[in-house]
Amino acid sequence: MISIMVRKFQSIGKKIGFGLVSAAFWVAVWALLSLWVDKELFLPSPWVVAKTLWALIPTAEFWKTVGLSLLRVLIGYLPGVFLGVVGGILTAKIKALDILFSPLLTVVRSTPVASFIMLTLVFLGRDTVPSFIVFLMVLPILWASVAEGVKTVDSGLKEVCSVYRLSFWRRLKILYLPHGMPYFSAGAMTALGLAWKAGIAAEVLCTPKGSIGKMVYDAKVYLESAQVFAWTLVVVLLSLVLEGLLRLALERGKKK
Repeated sequence: MISIMVRKFQSIGKKIGFGLVSAAFWVAVWALLSLWVDKELFLPSPWVVAKTLWALIPTAEFWKTVGLSLLRVLIGYLPGVFLGVVGGILTAKIKALDILFSPLLTVVRSTPVASFIMLTLVFLGRDTVPSFIVFLMVLPILWASVAEGVKTVDSGLKEVCSVYRLSFWRRLKILYLPHGMPYFSAGAMTALGLAWKAGIAAEVLCTPKGSIGKMVYDAKVYLESAQVFAWTLVVVLLSLVLEGLLRLALERGKKK
């Protein structure tokens, strides 16, 4: 048991080490490019961006902005996941519903995010658009993932459940959840990354008050390149944190 834990910690340590080396390499490339360009307006150096970010972090406005942007993304992400799961199960089981909703999901998947933002901005307030865009991006991903998981359940195992007359909840526990969890996990992870990027993009175009997107837009307008890079770094770091938390939650869900 102890040896297994030691190997696990060694594996985690190696991953962290490789990640830090990779990050250091690209920061060095960034620094060299900044020196070569030699214009802070076009490409600020890593230390200038770090200094700008360090000045932002202690302020109340920074945390309020980050909190509101996170809230907007979650308001769109959670309903998208829920309806995606429900829709995926129903369309996998009922062919008529699959035929009915397939064209709509295809349109949502193929339409550019910017087009949806411009269209919804006409009908919705600028504070509502980012959450709605996140919902639209998440829904088809979870829908397709869950539907694929339900459709690929082994027919032989389903027959065994029928022979033994297992209840719905029993089938769900021993058959559908173990088989469908990898599909759901993959869809949820993919959707989260896309949701975060789409939500911030919507904020940049809609500029709702108290949002990371508005901060990026304002910094661009006033040619504050270091601010643009600093807020972009915040977006990247928050994306990594959110994905890490979701991965941890999904792994714990599998163990239970």
